[in-house]
Amino acid sequence: MLFSYLAHQRACHDKQRERAERIASLPEVYHQPLTPQDKAILAHPISALISSVQTASLNPSDVLTAYTKRALQAHAQTNCLTEIMIESAERWARGANRSGPLAGVPVSLKDMLAVKGYDACIGYSAMTGKPISYDGAFVRLLRRAGAIPFVKTNVPTTMLSFEAANDVFGRTENPHKKGYSPGGSSGGESALLALGGSRIGVGTDVAGSVRVPSHYSGVYAIKSSMYRFIKAGSASSIPGQEGVPATHSPMAKTLEDLETFWRAVFQMKPWEYDHSVLNIPWREVELPVGRPLRWGVLWDDGVVAPSPACLRVLKSVAEVLQKNGHEVVALDPPSPYEGLQIASQLLLADGGKTVAKSFRSFETNDAGMVPALRALGLPRFIMKIYAWYLRYIRRDPIYAGLVDNFYEKSVSEYHALIAKREDYRARWFKVWRDTEVEGGLGDKGVDFILTVPNALPAVPHRGMRHGWKACGYTFLFNLLDYTAGVMPISHVKSTDVVSPSFRARNAIERENYRMYDATAMEGLPVGVQVVGKRLDEERVLEGMKLIEKLMKGAGLAYTGISL
Repeated sequence: MLFSYLAHQRACHDKQRERAERIASLPEVYHQPLTPQDKAILAHPISALISSVQTASLNPSDVLTAYTKRALQAHAQTNCLTEIMIESAERWARGANRSGPLAGVPVSLKDMLAVKGYDACIGYSAMTGKPISYDGAFVRLLRRAGAIPFVKTNVPTTMLSFEAANDVFGRTENPHKKGYSPGGSSGGESALLALGGSRIGVGTDVAGSVRVPSHYSGVYAIKSSMYRFIKAGSASSIPGQEGVPATHSPMAKTLEDLETFWRAVFQMKPWEYDHSVLNIPWREVELPVGRPLRWGVLWDDGVVAPSPACLRVLKSVAEVLQKNGHEVVALDPPSPYEGLQIASQLLLADGGKTVAKSFRSFETNDAGMVPALRALGLPRFIMKIYAWYLRYIRRDPIYAGLVDNFYEKSVSEYHALIAKREDYRARWFKVWRDTEVEGGLGDKGVDFILTVPNALPAVPHRGMRHGWKACGYTFLFNLLDYTAGVMPISHVKSTDVVSPSFRARNAIERENYRMYDATAMEGLPVGVQVVGKRLDEERVLEGMKLIEKLMKGAGLAYTGISL
């Protein structure tokens, strides 16, 4: 145990020293203030950068210089970077494919993505000092498209938290307010993007890991469906886990950048780089113009009601849609709580053994995962007693229903859960089915689902002790394998206070609302989530574009962080 602890301390020290030395050894130009040319480059959407590189009016090395400068500034503010790959990126920029669909675009990557010559330790000290010997499928696609991977970004240990902190790299701060989470597990990405240190990043999502960071930090993301986006070759905290589909998904500074990136990736035929990607080219989608769209709003997942700030923003989007002739209805789906029960059991069906096996003695775990893994290690009868106590003494059937089934599953129990998942998906299928009847919408069908990405805005650090349990608004759509996008809409106002009449319905809601403070959170971003069917990425993007257009038309355009 002592040896393991000393090895952990040494690995963390060595890795942090390596990062610091890589930054310090960069040419002086990267440490200088932004020039007018740098600022002009950073202000351009990536479509303009690509065009300028393709026509030789802009050099990829100049683009890399501008983004490296800004990325280092963002890192100094938030501690968002892990691997500093600038030395290699300079070489890649000089040899970049200047006719590719991503010509000259610097791209940031979540720490888990494989880049030859660099670690992908995902916050575990035992995985440091082990450079990957190959480029992952997505990195190969990026470089052939002319893009330049240049930095990797921070994650929480286990990657099962809406935080971004570990002993190896430290804690990443929210780009809008110090002391708050940037989201997770793609939290380093969201912080970097929000501050303009990158315009395009790639994260992963198994319970909200690109969507909650986008909500917390004020950027854009679309969680892809399983097998639509490249994922082969990346590190994982739960390799082989497919009970709840985990997908690689892009994140962006703007919605325009997000669309440009999606199109460019599919122009490269990703199914030729990764055996798991479906051969589905990018499809041109136009939303119906002959009838209003029907938006089904999920106002409450039955576990944690949206906080006043998040509810206000959701209502504002719904109202703008209605004022522009669209139909907004309250969604009446199969129980989201039932989905949370199924998903939470599937994700950690192995009793948490896989995510825990890489820990060294005394290595810090995420505040939410500590009690979760401890509970999974208890004898089953103890959890049954605790569930009985919650249900009959505390009168909390919601929390009891989650605790009651939180234990390691046998193979036969796992198979039964998969069967439950498929039955649950079949019942949700009916939510959409009536939209396809001849003549337009049926009585119950919807075109899109609209909801919050999380019940709260960004929470204070260490808030994941309870905050991870309030993941239903995102986790649900991983279980269903639906495409889901998140976009920033507004910011928390000091007037977004909790009503004096509010009474928490269960322990999860109570603990989450204890973290909510509109005055302290003032200025933090608040987003909405736009959900479509499975493999519906193009259509969800169009839905997000419609909302952004209508919000701008109503004078409610989102304002992010300026340079």
